[in-house]
Amino acid sequence: MSAAITLASLEDTARLAARLAPLLKAGDVIALEGDLGAGKTTFCRALISALLGAETEVPSPTYTLVQTYEGPDFPIWHFDLYRLEDPAELDELGWEETLDGLALIEWPDKAGPRLPAWRLEISLKISGEERILHLAAHGEDWQSRLDEFRH
Repeated sequence: MSAAITLASLEDTARLAARLAPLLKAGDVIALEGDLGAGKTTFCRALISALLGAETEVPSPTYTLVQTYEGPDFPIWHFDLYRLEDPAELDELGWEETLDGLALIEWPDKAGPRLPAWRLEISLKISGEERILHLAAHGEDWQSRLDEFRH
């Protein structure tokens, strides 16, 4: 099941991330899809800030491929796989260590078969001045949490 949400501003993005943050737990994977400039990194920054506090500096992992954060309940791994050439390179980035934390993955298609089947998929599309965000649950646990998120 999928839900579409219109984000008219950065503040809307931050509010949505803040609503999603309390539903997250160790072992979660969020796959973010969308064209360049669609707002994937903006959403990740807002979500990390919602989990760790607004004062947390959240640089883009475009060149480092991964940024890690130590959260109060679990670590957070923010991947940008745009420049990844082969899914085998994921091992060098600490891919397996994410099982104990939250993995935010931009350009998840680059992970190939290594992308977990059980995940929350977030797709962002540019529509004029707005962004259209689609949430899609992959796995029963994600579906029940998305149902909770909608209410």
